[in-house]
Amino acid sequence: MTSIGGAEMVDWKLAVATATRLVRPGPDISREEARAVVAELRRHAKASEEHVRHFTRMIPEGTEPEDTPVLVVDRAGWIRANVAGFRELLRPLLEKMQDRRGGGTGGAVLGAVGGKVTGVELGMLLSFLASRILGQYETFAPATRELPGSANGGGRLLLVAPNIVHVERELDVDPHDFRLWVALHEETHRTQFTGVPWLRDHLQGEIQSFLDETDVDPVTVLERLREAAQSLSGGSRPEGERGEDGGRSLVEVVQTPGQREILGRLTAVMSLLEGHADFVMDGVGPDVVASVGEIREKFQQRRARGASRLDLALRKLLGLDAKLRQYRDGEKFVRTVVDEVGMDGFNRVWTSPNTLPTKAEIASPADWVARVHRKAES
Repeated sequence: MTSIGGAEMVDWKLAVATATRLVRPGPDISREEARAVVAELRRHAKASEEHVRHFTRMIPEGTEPEDTPVLVVDRAGWIRANVAGFRELLRPLLEKMQDRRGGGTGGAVLGAVGGKVTGVELGMLLSFLASRILGQYETFAPATRELPGSANGGGRLLLVAPNIVHVERELDVDPHDFRLWVALHEETHRTQFTGVPWLRDHLQGEIQSFLDETDVDPVTVLERLREAAQSLSGGSRPEGERGEDGGRSLVEVVQTPGQREILGRLTAVMSLLEGHADFVMDGVGPDVVASVGEIREKFQQRRARGASRLDLALRKLLGLDAKLRQYRDGEKFVRTVVDEVGMDGFNRVWTSPNTLPTKAEIASPADWVARVHRKAES
């Protein structure tokens, strides 16, 4: 536990317990069928390696990237892995809060809130997400006996079996094709991180810079939360702050100006990674997934509509609508660049942090081509 002056800031065990208690049960499935699903997902993950490497050409022939395990998990396993990741990423911020606590209004508020409340809140958030994630390349959490990682202490591919079964049934698509289709997307993420050695450290640095900008004064945070409540309830907002979706999420409103600048860079990177994974999934799909057209159409419709009004409200509150835009805008960027300069030309994006697209370039791929290609050739 991370403790501050004897009081836990986040009760991580309680977060896991809360999330696993509240998460919805998985689909009704026999033990024999569950074992078959797990075995098939592992086979698809292995087969996807060669498909993705051949299509993307990110890993040179004869090169063996860092080995990372594939873990087929249930919803509780996904929760445990992500709590471990949160704990690792938030460690510097919690240490900063410890330094700031020492009396006054801020310390009193933090002491009143306590780690158990924070643990419950984190658990509630994870219980919502745990039934929706199909797969994830988990990058930052340290390896443990229960959740092994790469030799360097991080990196593992998670496939959430009950969620995959739930969605394939909901969409009424061929289950074997759908499982391979999902594996192709997630294997692309693994290839991105194993084939681009600097990417993990770059992302971690940006996230830590974002956390370093966090104002840990609870009074200031509460003021921003009030602004967020007004924004989300349709209250007045300053001119220029109305996005295409009519307002900003809670996550956006509580940020400092410095954090918004960092978030712009992170949004561009995540749009690239998600869009690239969608592009590869659809590029490989026709050769190995017979019903890829049907799967893509039905899955896009599901993404767009959400599961319910509550789901749509929570997506808005947490900023998850931005995640959906990342898939759309990032895939358009990748497709446009590949059409213009080919796959090898697109792969210049992985050269260094300086060749990553900006948020503006994600929306205008021609500007990235001009900056990275034509400037280099002139």
